[in-house]
This record gives sequence, structure tokens and C-alpha cells, in this order.
Amino acid sequence: MNQGCPKPDLIIFDCDGVLVDSELLSCRCLSEVLAEFGIALSVEQALELFLGRSTKAIEQHYRDLGQVVPDGFLPRLKARVLTTFARSLRPIPDVAAVVSELSVPFCVASSSDLDRVSLSLDVTGLASHFGDRLYTAQMVRHGKPAPDLFLHAAEKMGAQPSRTLVIEDSISGVQAAKAAGMMVWGFVGGGHYRSRDGRAILSAAGADRVFAQMSDFWEA
Repeated sequence: MNQGCPKPDLIIFDCDGVLVDSELLSCRCLSEVLAEFGIALSVEQALELFLGRSTKAIEQHYRDLGQVVPDGFLPRLKARVLTTFARSLRPIPDVAAVVSELSVPFCVASSSDLDRVSLSLDVTGLASHFGDRLYTAQMVRHGKPAPDLFLHAAEKMGAQPSRTLVIEDSISGVQAAKAAGMMVWGFVGGGHYRSRDGRAILSAAGADRVFAQMSDFWEA
């Protein structure tokens, strides 16, 4: 499979920033909740450090700095994110049309917890397109940028990594897909790339192609 022949046997979509425009919302929640525990982190820093990463990565980051994230942090963050998503989350424009017209199998593989992915798809009207084909970092030992999650999803979907296309919006996601031996297209149509050069960021990470509108999904 190559860009000139982009018809894979499986398409794996990341969720946050690819299916739903959630990255700014979740990073604002992270910044606010950390502040409540006396830890300063701007939204911009959250995007830089944790875009596409799991909550385990957040805890590990602060452990590496010698800071212990308090016990109540993750439950409070989860509650804040779910409440915010239920109120304000929107789908990426045109993504419903794209997935409804796909003629190859597709699924979701996300660093977020399963209940967050499920809520995200429910409130944006995308859940019926994906059914139970949802795979998350909770299901593997190592999250992105390790290849584990994408390899797990491909195995469950019965596809070879070399015949799998991943749609990602983060450096860690692009790196994970490449480490899995998959083609990866970077998507930069989410709100978190309005003030950042997403095309340069994801190209440098190794994306085989970068695009900004779901209506251009199959455009070369």
C-alpha cells in the first residue's frame, strides 16, 4: 500500500482531534484540574506535552519531575472532561459523511479511556458508525507512541499492519502507527491546530500525508 494506491484493508481512526474536536476542551480541563491541585500547566503546554497521550503518561511525566499527582486528581479530571464533553463536544466537520461512505472495515483506536470514547461518539452522533469496534490504551501494556494499541486493533479486526491506514492528529499517534508498520495520514482540522503549524509538526513526525479537511479524505 502507498499513497498512490490508498485503498487499505483496514482504516484505524484516532478519536480525539480526528473524529471529535475535543483536544482543546480536554487540555483546558487538564489545566484547570491541575491548578486546583496547585500544579501550573497552561493549555499550550498541555497540548505540547500530552496531545495524543493517555492519563498514565500524565502521571508518569510528573513522577519523572519528582511530583506526585494527588489521589483525587484522575477521578476529578475524568468527571470534568465527561461533563464538558456532554455539554460542548462537536464532531469534526464532514467526518460522518466520510465514515458512512467507507467500503473497507474501520475502527477506533484511542489513548482515551473507553467510557470517554463511547461518550464522545454518542454525543456527536457517531456511535452507530463504529459499534463495538473501539480499542483503547486500557487494553494494552504500552500506550502511544508505542505500537501496541494499533497492532492490537489490527489483530482484532483481522488485518495485516502493512495493509492498514491510520488517521492521527498527534506526534505520538503518528509515531505509534509508523512503529506498527502502518501507513499514517496526519489530520490537522481540529481546533488545536488553528494557531500551530500542524502540517509541519505531523510531517516531521513521519506522516505519509497531512490533510486539513475530512471532505478531502481520499484526495491525493
